[in-house]
Amino acid sequence: MARDLTDSFGLKKKQLTDSLFQKFSDLVYQKTGIYLKPEKKELLNARLGKRLRALGIDSFGDYYQYVTRDNSGEELVQMIDVVSTNFTSFFRENAHFELLTNRVLPELTGRAARKKELLFWSAASSSGEEPYTMALVVEDFFEKLAGWRYRIMATDISTKVLAHAKRGVYPADRVTKVPKPYLKRYFQRGVGQSSGYVRLKDDIRQRISFERFNLMHDFPWHEEIDVIFCRNVMIYFNRETQQTLVNKFYRALAPGGFLFIGHSESISNLQHKFIQIDATAYQKK
Repeated sequence: MARDLTDSFGLKKKQLTDSLFQKFSDLVYQKTGIYLKPEKKELLNARLGKRLRALGIDSFGDYYQYVTRDNSGEELVQMIDVVSTNFTSFFRENAHFELLTNRVLPELTGRAARKKELLFWSAASSSGEEPYTMALVVEDFFEKLAGWRYRIMATDISTKVLAHAKRGVYPADRVTKVPKPYLKRYFQRGVGQSSGYVRLKDDIRQRISFERFNLMHDFPWHEEIDVIFCRNVMIYFNRETQQTLVNKFYRALAPGGFLFIGHSESISNLQHKFIQIDATAYQKK
């Protein structure tokens, strides 16, 4: 049973036992593929503690029973929202977007006998900065071309960050890395009560469809995808899950399509058919 300790304010706070940590860790891995290492115990303790307080549940054991017996699955979604890490920014790991501009888009649009439409997927979109950055880069590139269209699918396992992403509203200090020409063309500055915030213009937001999706599930779409961004996600998976996911990405891409992973990640220890074109960028041949 979870131990209660007393903090400096005389309030009781609950502690996650090793056995319950393992149970929650197994549940998270089973449902999401995220592997919580033992050193994540204190982090999980703090994050799940918020759910216990919100629900008025007395112990981690009771909460585990609550999650696993909730047939609606709603609390499982809430738990995953709390557990998953969502850090992102506009033009994060900008070398990828430079590669997108200088090599990927010219190659994809330069192919003969191809329909004039490209499909992109931000597979861990978080609060939206990544897919919106993709849209800014692609929109700017396509302004020089006639008749080309594009769509961006943006998915994440967290409903909380997806709700934020759909609004397309950010504090002004979150767009400091966005080039000024992009800010002028594609953003609106808030006034009055919205002062200090910016919003993506409608024509950019309408290019992106945000949906909740668990990467462990079978991919539901049948269209071949031209570019997949799945960055800083696989670091949370074990090798077996990484292998499965990379194979699924390969099958989902169109011939000649591209996969981008995070700069802290590598698939060199996995079996795959990708050709490496940059440090963390790959192409399906």
